[in-house]
Amino acid sequence: MSKLDQLLTYLGRNEAQALVFRTGNPVKLQTINRVMPLTAGPLSSAQIRRFFEGTEAAIHIPEYDEDDATRELELVGRPFAVTIGQLAGILEIRVCAVLPTENPRARAAKTPTRDIPTSELSSRPEPSKAVPLPTRPFPTHSLASEPDREPRPALATNELKAASSQLAQLLSQARQHGASDVHLTSNSPARVRRLGALEPVNVTISHDRLLAMLEPLLGPRDSEQLRDRGYADLSITIEGAGRLRVNVCRQRTGLKVCFRLIVSQPPDIETLGLPPEVRKLTLQHQGLAIVSGPSGHGKTTTMSALVDMFNASKSDHIITVEDPVEVLHPRKQAIVTQREVGAHTESFQTALAASLREDPDVIAIGELRDRETVAMALAASETGHLVLATMSTPSASKTIGRLIDLFPPDDQSQVKATLAGALKLILSQRLLRRADGRGMVAAFEMVTGNIPLWTLIRDDKLFQLPSLLQRGRSYGMIRLEDSLVQLLHAGVITEDEAFVFAEDRRAIENARPAPAPTAAETAASGGRFRFGRGTT
Repeated sequence: MSKLDQLLTYLGRNEAQALVFRTGNPVKLQTINRVMPLTAGPLSSAQIRRFFEGTEAAIHIPEYDEDDATRELELVGRPFAVTIGQLAGILEIRVCAVLPTENPRARAAKTPTRDIPTSELSSRPEPSKAVPLPTRPFPTHSLASEPDREPRPALATNELKAASSQLAQLLSQARQHGASDVHLTSNSPARVRRLGALEPVNVTISHDRLLAMLEPLLGPRDSEQLRDRGYADLSITIEGAGRLRVNVCRQRTGLKVCFRLIVSQPPDIETLGLPPEVRKLTLQHQGLAIVSGPSGHGKTTTMSALVDMFNASKSDHIITVEDPVEVLHPRKQAIVTQREVGAHTESFQTALAASLREDPDVIAIGELRDRETVAMALAASETGHLVLATMSTPSASKTIGRLIDLFPPDDQSQVKATLAGALKLILSQRLLRRADGRGMVAAFEMVTGNIPLWTLIRDDKLFQLPSLLQRGRSYGMIRLEDSLVQLLHAGVITEDEAFVFAEDRRAIENARPAPAPTAAETAASGGRFRFGRGTT
């Protein structure tokens, strides 16, 4: 009896649902109640291929990345439903038993499906245009939020197809209408975030319907994390809806899912309106550059534009470490290696430590979250690498303060000395509503690395940074208020919107254009104005 035949015997058990062969993991058996490893150690892609040598599945295993596809194949003389796919070099093969009495696809064809209307976002597309998501057989027990929820039977194929079609339509319409996020909660109306505000959608998603929407999306690792930690983060691509970052979590009434709509391809810095001085980063061969700002204000998009700037202009090796991988970078002049925490590496720290031995020129870190990651980033910036990173901090001064405060007091003097030389750029941004209501626009605060800045850091005088920003235009520095005034004078934003984000409201008030003089004032002044109001 072959090794594959021995493993397939497990599918004969009553509670068995699937065998999972995945690169970097042992062979696992998914049952109704748990996931059990069947082999001692992790498998390589080559080892997985050897399991299926001489079977029908062998000819369908891709050499390169390929979307999941499910086929009924004969293995060791018996039919099985086999799902094969590969993403970023990670091969995954799922084997499920096929009922001898009826083909699942034939059973799905017998029952008509009906999509729930997706509301006032726009008229519903024709059924022929609805794009079903690729379906993966997946145990639904781990998605239940309440511990005492009874195990539900496996979802029927027609139920999966209807839910997938509805989800694809909802996300596609959200993207068409300029939404940035879609929120789905069990037994609650759907909501979309557009122009920074949440708007209700006239459709309520039941708990079971939400389960059916999620079932094709979650892989074994995501299901295990959701079961053990109560949340899971992943990224997917849906035809018609594009690239999405997904967060699934358990909460009081059931499940909560947030879909972040990611740009389909890396934007250029001109399209985003980034300051032209940002291009000078390509002249740096080492150091630290940080994109900061509150959550939801476009840091990921700006980071992808910076990576693309290097990708398009230099023959470098760029390593990105993300959780999860969001914007996909095509091959241009550089080599871009995108690694996902959890799928390709254990943690940010592990990936950064390994990256120093992978001959990188540029290292892009999804987020500086903890002391260990910051310490590795600073070390890499001192050893001949340019490190790009994001931080969820509201301003440049708070970004520097956070970097220092992450370390204990005894280490902070050394951190200041390292920053006072390694720091090349901080780009802090805010997204504001356009005055015409047709989208969002970014305002920037930019701090460039120079001797005066490094002196403030070393001498612990960051309270003087606003003063340095005012007189630092010759260094390429930009105050947030100056960026707001520029947008205000161009008619891109309203004054009320500028006041919301300005740290110094007086800068906005002082930049108001002087009112035109009346005829009486002109005559009384003899054709001149006093108090600096101008001349006729």
